[in-house]
Amino acid sequence: MDSTEKNGPSADLKKILDSAGRLGVELDEAEALQWLSSVSAASSDDQIVFDVHSGVFGHHVTMLDFSQDRLEYFRKLGKLVEFDDIPGMVETALALSGSAAQSKIQSYPGDADFFERINIIAPTREAALEILAEIIKQKAIGTSRGETFQLIEVKFGSYPFEFVLGEDTFPAGSPISWNVTEITEGKKAGFKPDGTQAFIHWKIAASDPGWCKLDWIVADPLDHSLSNASNMLDVTWQSPDGSIEPLDGYLDPYFQEVYLQPESIPIFSKIVKHVSSDALEDYVKQLEHEVNKYLTKDINYGKAAKRMYNIFRLTGRYEEALFIRELFDEPTTMLYQVWALIRTIDETLQYEHNISKEELLSQADSLILAVVDVLEGSEEIQIVKSLLQLKDFLTKDNKGPEWNSQVYAARSELKNLVNNFFYERLTALPYLKDYMAGFS
Repeated sequence: MDSTEKNGPSADLKKILDSAGRLGVELDEAEALQWLSSVSAASSDDQIVFDVHSGVFGHHVTMLDFSQDRLEYFRKLGKLVEFDDIPGMVETALALSGSAAQSKIQSYPGDADFFERINIIAPTREAALEILAEIIKQKAIGTSRGETFQLIEVKFGSYPFEFVLGEDTFPAGSPISWNVTEITEGKKAGFKPDGTQAFIHWKIAASDPGWCKLDWIVADPLDHSLSNASNMLDVTWQSPDGSIEPLDGYLDPYFQEVYLQPESIPIFSKIVKHVSSDALEDYVKQLEHEVNKYLTKDINYGKAAKRMYNIFRLTGRYEEALFIRELFDEPTTMLYQVWALIRTIDETLQYEHNISKEELLSQADSLILAVVDVLEGSEEIQIVKSLLQLKDFLTKDNKGPEWNSQVYAARSELKNLVNNFFYERLTALPYLKDYMAGFS
């Protein structure tokens, strides 16, 4: 639905308000009008907005959804995940992405997702790759474990051949996941499909870095909460002649990033000059590919809705974006956060860590209270029962297979509830239902 259609935006907005009322979705008309006006004005160009008071900056449309309420928390967390500048060699610009960059609309965000542009100044591409391998190695080892954090994995390089690890087989070209021990030793051991032993060496992986990402579990001792924090890297090489090229073959656009420090402006400005003129079109295609995945393969209507929101707000379909925007402020979406936090607790227990059992139990209590606040009746009873069983398992030293099955059951129940919530509301609007049907 285009706001320039014959009926005009007021008629379209009335349809949205009526639909929201029928579905029990709270939508304030004055706030809706203000957002529609702001996003329409912001979308008239691709300028970057700089907030003088806080020092953050980002694309016009992105900044409309960013709340500064937890800015200091994210900046503190950024100290853990960010890479250091090396004068004359490495330049960086750290940003928030994902739900963390949309904190004004996502009242119950899941993980703390960061995005960092890393520009490596080197005489050759090979030298830049060696520098990248070394700084990721040092970052992983230096942040492998602390009082309030635990490194989970590092994505670096691509498998040069089909690789068998335990019961899993990874196709050639898929990203390699490393743990700290493997990074320290500089190699990953496994097998080829014919049973012969095989090794992937860290330095060899550097020749095709591909998707570079680091993931941690982080505990906040003040509010006794756990979360996953990640840093996705977009790495470029600056040659002696000043030209810049991405080391993975693709320079990411900047449509969903909020940069945290004003000192990042020079490096950001230098790099984004090289972003393709087709960046927006390519970004939307990428989002549509992910929507297709979450609607047809890995069914997750919540994740599909997030990507649909970004597609609509960037392509001028503001009324559809407005409706989806309001869904993420509904109490039931808290279950999405609960679902993510159960995963975080499970991942914490798979590693040696310094996070206390008391903090884990406190997190379990928070999950139970969140569910009680949102649900009622048989759904509440079933999920609270599962969470109480999870909490009971947390008190035991040996979790065993029962723990795995209990985690799977609890997350499956929550995922089903969240899926049903988004599916019922998205398909209740004809134009959204038609849009989703186009991916089947």
